[in-house]
Amino acid sequence: MIKTAIFGAGFWTWLIILMVRGGATSGLHFFVASGAIATSLACVVLCARYALQRSAAVRHADLKRLLVDISWNAFAAAGSEQNEATVVPFRSLDIPSRRGHQGEPSDFERRR
Repeated sequence: MIKTAIFGAGFWTWLIILMVRGGATSGLHFFVASGAIATSLACVVLCARYALQRSAAVRHADLKRLLVDISWNAFAAAGSEQNEATVVPFRSLDIPSRRGHQGEPSDFERRR
């Protein structure tokens, strides 16, 4: 990603220098212009891919942390003989639902 940005900056600088010098358009101008466009597009695609991978990694880490919390709570509840038939509480994600409003109970809470 950084290399494509450096190459893109080099091509754009080279293109600006060729344009400032003036003269007739040659094959070198087309080569530099196509290089500048190609490296700029490659940099944009690589940056978007990096951002998507980073957000996916954060979601994956949160999911793993949630699964560890659930399994730890289940392990702790299985070890205590005082509360045999209770529901094991665990941290839930605060995801707003499209069906209900904030004060309205969800479908899961109504079934309890």
